[in-house]
Amino acid sequence: METTKKNTGLYWVLFLLSVVAFFGVYYIKGEYVSLVLPFNTTFFAKALDLL
Repeated sequence: METTKKNTGLYWVLFLLSVVAFFGVYYIKGEYVSLVLPFNTTFFAKALDLL
């Protein structure tokens, strides 16, 4: 069985940007934070190569 290293750098950058967006939305309009959470969790899972 052959294992290959996947490039997850893009997903780490997108995850960090989504975290910044999370806190930005929380600061501006707190009740819309739940709209950013799917991006946080998806990019984090892709960065850890879970999906």
